[in-house]
Amino acid sequence: MTIFSRAAKLAAALALGLSLNIGSASANNIVETAQSAGQFQTLLAAAQAAGLADALSTSSPITVFAPTDEAFAKLPEGTVENLLKPENKDQLVAILTYHVLPRELTSDMLPARRIPVRTLNTGELLRVTRSHSSVTVDNSNVIQADIRADNGVIHVIDTVLLPGTNTH
Repeated sequence: MTIFSRAAKLAAALALGLSLNIGSASANNIVETAQSAGQFQTLLAAAQAAGLADALSTSSPITVFAPTDEAFAKLPEGTVENLLKPENKDQLVAILTYHVLPRELTSDMLPARRIPVRTLNTGELLRVTRSHSSVTVDNSNVIQADIRADNGVIHVIDTVLLPGTNTH
């Protein structure tokens, strides 16, 4: 599997992870779990537009930091619509793959400090910080952690992560 196809698969997983049904046990892949949640429609649409939905369904194990529809709504007006245009597919793939890790990472695996983690967007690292009461990823708060799916785990976040905006 090439790095790009793996990144695409992970990005799809991220997009689908936003639709997770937080209250139910996992018996579905990341995309199916996200679809049943009802709060990840934007992420799912983005994964579909980027051609990553199938990869998110089948790649394993992966971790998706899934922004909610409310997180996407915080972006400047017109940003999402612009990213969904076919001519901006590469940029959309870069953003979505930045939300996906090529391994499973649950909150109990995190040390009580900041660590860098490599995403499917291979040029970028996320800063994940665990304190005694919370987990943050770059400038985003994890509002629901450790949602299990058959092919990985989803962490719901309150802000869309953008490559190139953090410093390590």
